[in-house]
Amino acid sequence: MFLENTINYAKQSGWMEVICGSMFSGKTEELIRRLRRAEMAGQHVEIFKPKIDTRYSEEDVVSHNQNKIRSTAVESPSEILLLGSNCDVVAIDEAQFFDDSIVDVANQLANNGIRVVIAGLDMDFLGRPFGPMPALMATAEYVTKVHAICKKTGNLANYSMRISGSKNLVELGETENYEAVSRKVFVDEVLKNLKMR
Repeated sequence: MFLENTINYAKQSGWMEVICGSMFSGKTEELIRRLRRAEMAGQHVEIFKPKIDTRYSEEDVVSHNQNKIRSTAVESPSEILLLGSNCDVVAIDEAQFFDDSIVDVANQLANNGIRVVIAGLDMDFLGRPFGPMPALMATAEYVTKVHAICKKTGNLANYSMRISGSKNLVELGETENYEAVSRKVFVDEVLKNLKMR
């Protein structure tokens, strides 16, 4: 559970919050919710996303249910450090697509007194920790793992099963490419197929 930081603001520096989970679990929706609250409080908010994420919009971060917020697409994390240094809150969506330098950038922003809110997939389509996400989760003060519901079992889904057949690590897509599944479905349909090869 995420509890907003309300302890001794006079001595509080910045901090990091990570929202992680599978595809279709509500990561971006939760990111947008937190940013809207910060905006209502009069805080200066900037949100960034990787330039390769063009699924719904090149200018906005958009959730699967079409909730959106204006963002800046960047090639590298160093741009976030430059563009976000005068903000109260810096948000980063789809952090798994950035290289490992995103970890240093996020920590540097937090060390400079900025609240940093990060969303991303914690595992790739093979169930392995995805890119910089493990290091971001390890250095964050708050980690929220959100879950989808597996349509095949009705249980919590925390795996993103690729159904398109592609073997590339990064493949942008929606329900035509991915399905959020439970551990049982992932083991039965993904891991068993990998062992057969």
